[in-house]
Amino acid sequence: MKSDIEIAKNALLQDIFPIAEKAGLNKEEITPCGDYKGKVSLSAWSRLKSESDGKLILVTTMNPTPEGEGKTTVTIGLAQALAKLGKKTMLGIREPSLGPIMGMKGGATGGGYAQVVPMEDINLHFTGDMHAITSAHNLLASLLDNHLHHGDAFHIDQRYIVWPRVLDISDRALRNVVVGLGGPKHGVPHENSFAITPASEIMAILCLAKDIHDLKQRISRIIVAYTYDDKPIYAKDLKAVGAMSALLKDAMKPNLVQTLEGVPAFVHGGPFANIAHGTSSLISTKMGLKLSDYFVTEAGFGSELGAEKFFDIVCRTGDLHPDGVVLLASIRALKRNGKGSDSTAVKKGLLNLEKHLENIQLFGVPVIIGLNHFIDDTQEEIEIVESFCQQKNVPFAVVDVWSDGGEGGIELAGKIVSLMQQKPSQFKPLYDLDLSVKEKIDVIARKIYGANRVVYGVEAEQDLRLCERHGLGNLPICVAKTQYSLSDDSNLLGRPKDFKITVRNIRFSAGAGFLVPMTGKITTMPGLPEKPMSDFINLDDHGNIHGLY
Repeated sequence: MKSDIEIAKNALLQDIFPIAEKAGLNKEEITPCGDYKGKVSLSAWSRLKSESDGKLILVTTMNPTPEGEGKTTVTIGLAQALAKLGKKTMLGIREPSLGPIMGMKGGATGGGYAQVVPMEDINLHFTGDMHAITSAHNLLASLLDNHLHHGDAFHIDQRYIVWPRVLDISDRALRNVVVGLGGPKHGVPHENSFAITPASEIMAILCLAKDIHDLKQRISRIIVAYTYDDKPIYAKDLKAVGAMSALLKDAMKPNLVQTLEGVPAFVHGGPFANIAHGTSSLISTKMGLKLSDYFVTEAGFGSELGAEKFFDIVCRTGDLHPDGVVLLASIRALKRNGKGSDSTAVKKGLLNLEKHLENIQLFGVPVIIGLNHFIDDTQEEIEIVESFCQQKNVPFAVVDVWSDGGEGGIELAGKIVSLMQQKPSQFKPLYDLDLSVKEKIDVIARKIYGANRVVYGVEAEQDLRLCERHGLGNLPICVAKTQYSLSDDSNLLGRPKDFKITVRNIRFSAGAGFLVPMTGKITTMPGLPEKPMSDFINLDDHGNIHGLY
């Protein structure tokens, strides 16, 4: 079997303009970035906004293995399968981050014969969106330090600067740093930190902004620091909004590419789901719903992270009404959660899948379980999962899109179309925004994670008081938590019981419009593994990239 990059390199791609035409976009609404990538003008939304919406399908998963369960691959493959069934289809996924690409997971453009292309471009620098977000974020950090250097008219408490710097590389050494050393000419010394770019509030703002005006309003509300009397200092106070918006002008435009089978695809925005809200841009999703009869998107990691945040944050912000959910499982993830390597472990791992199924059902959206087929799965193991689905009266499909492209997703596509026709969505968010912050966190922890209590550290209690003081208590919740467990402890696999969720502190993403409780040992700057994927990436003398995935 060829590698993903070999398959992608051998693909015959269509020029971006025929892909745009297939999607329903006009030529003047596309700015080409080479032959196979394009930026979509925001003017397209003005033309399309009065059109009716297609069906919105979300792909999520159970608690994964470190390698992932192929959620992006299945998202792409499902869109290809729907297109094979004659449905007008588009898909939307997130832009890859160089952190995972150079770290543990490798590329994020799907795999096998279910990929978005050009694979190398998308996985590396793509259209420069990550660079623009990084630059806009760090400009604000620079303006804050410049304000301190030139007299500090706001009397900022240097111990309470909450705006980090960002970098789109995993680098644990930058988690906690001191800046401004070297004497008076070089700035004011103070502690600072780095986060990875997908964790930047600018990333979340770009992915939730409805238009340029909304983008600027959200940037203006970013809290960067506090004064000695706990008064927040906003980006607008530093006169940062205009310049930051200018840096993000092109990044706001959705990126249009194609799958290996020529299905139009938006790849736009890239927040992680374990430390941010985990879905591609709202503007590309809303545009895709106007352009297609079926729009397939993904939410990062399991239902308790990406799907919950998609439902409670993204759908609320964009007035979206999801029509169906694919809950993805794999034999290897079931075995991991069953703490073994045989069919008995598969059966034990079903407890984890069962909880994720219950989570989706809490939101009233029809759900089908898709089993992503790997070459070493046995028929006995597959039948165990199918039997579970029959007992739960939930549709089930085996998915072979990695090896067979859209053809391998026909069963899944047909069944989810039928499901959505027979069972209309009764979507509703999990909690009311008028609940207190603690009540909202408690609802998520108990109903979605299965925890029996939530405990708060001293810093978190202080943050709660500050949150209420500044009128942020009515915002939705975006929990930062490990993706490997329903709990905040990555070692608690399966369906743990009688556990607590520990909130260390709460970060205010006032511009993005949500609060971020930091739980367990989660960090916004990942580290590289002992043997990172970058070890295998190389460039030959002819300019060909190898080992990307």
